[in-house]
Amino acid sequence: MSTENYAHLEAKLQAIGNPIEMLRHSPTGGYEFPFPAQYSNWRDEQEAWQKSVVLFDQSFHMTDVYFEGPDVKRLLSDVMVNTLKNFGKDKAKQIVACNPDGYVIGDAILFGHTDDKVSVVGRPSVPNWVHYNAEKGGYDVKVTRDERTVSNDGSRLIYRFQIQGPNALALIQSVHEGAFPEIKFFNLGDLKIAGKKVRALNHNMSRMGGLELHGPVEDREAVLAALQAVGPAHGLVMGGSRAYATVSPESGWIPSPMPAIYSGEAMKPYREWLSANGFEACASLGGSYDSDKIEDYYQTPWDLGYGKHIKFDHDFIGRAALEKMADQPHRRKLWLRWNDEDVLEVFKSQLGHGDRYKYMETPNAYYSILPFDKVLLGDKMVGLSTYTVYTANVRCWFSLAMLDEDVADGTEVTVVWGEAGGGSRKPIVERHVQTQIRATVSYNRLNED
Repeated sequence: MSTENYAHLEAKLQAIGNPIEMLRHSPTGGYEFPFPAQYSNWRDEQEAWQKSVVLFDQSFHMTDVYFEGPDVKRLLSDVMVNTLKNFGKDKAKQIVACNPDGYVIGDAILFGHTDDKVSVVGRPSVPNWVHYNAEKGGYDVKVTRDERTVSNDGSRLIYRFQIQGPNALALIQSVHEGAFPEIKFFNLGDLKIAGKKVRALNHNMSRMGGLELHGPVEDREAVLAALQAVGPAHGLVMGGSRAYATVSPESGWIPSPMPAIYSGEAMKPYREWLSANGFEACASLGGSYDSDKIEDYYQTPWDLGYGKHIKFDHDFIGRAALEKMADQPHRRKLWLRWNDEDVLEVFKSQLGHGDRYKYMETPNAYYSILPFDKVLLGDKMVGLSTYTVYTANVRCWFSLAMLDEDVADGTEVTVVWGEAGGGSRKPIVERHVQTQIRATVSYNRLNED
């Protein structure tokens, strides 16, 4: 792949000729979180969000973009499939954005700071899309970017701590100064820790309860020290990036949909706005699914479990297309529990001589930012598997999947593991042969079976 500089993403795509070629052979590996891999060991760190309390320092890896002005709500209404009827100051929600054809660009968390100031937080896909529309759509909105550390040569504006687990609230209450406020789910409230004002979001990332705390970056060390000082009494464990990468599959969230931006004339102006060195241009595609059409990797809101978020009570980008899709069959998001014996064969192939299968990095085995593996029922492809992990809570390998809705709970399917043709040119991918791994469909959280 050429290393020359391009004016924008569209120029890069034109030079390479096919977005599949660009993404599949991108040198980028899996998403790397810029904080320590382990503070103790990833097994105990995983168990902490189920048994005690874990603190993940999210101060570095997410893009925060602030939008402020009289047209903020009009801008949001135009770009998100969700309704704004239940959103405002001190509220938060998951924002889902689609392209004009109804395919998902991404999802992120929307924070309501005041009546006319919000922030969009997450991987860059949605913050970038909202920024583009704010800039090109003539909205009376001021945009302030707080880039993630990998794209930021200076300091972040805020810190962010995710504190989750059955002891999370007791831990936070023990350091809060004053009466502890009631903060409802996906609402924001104010705390005071170490004499510092702290904003708290009730956001159960691990589904075990807890709060997400944020404030000015200059307060970070004081607030963290206060939490760590009382940590031993509550079983606090600091969570590293290896454990953090497994939280979302266990909780049922697909963290990075394929941004549906790489094709179509309607999206060309956006591709010309995007950097040739940004997230969308450097993302990597991996896995056994090997279509030559980028559109085959696009996902609908229903594929990702976001069908319930679509509200046709306002006009938005992609509405007409989604109305046509609404009554059609949809894939369903679920878990796949991988067969222990077949997984052991993958590890066994790394020993001795002969063919080897694609190595499964422990505890998260996804080796690209956008992983897609084929799922078969007999000889028929019935969907895609994504984000393969092991956790000490589930005690097996599993993945999230998007399968045809007629695939019943408990069905045994087959995941094709490894890339075609011996593997792509990504440096992280060794030469290997494909294999098939049996897996059982589960509509319920795996550690609650």
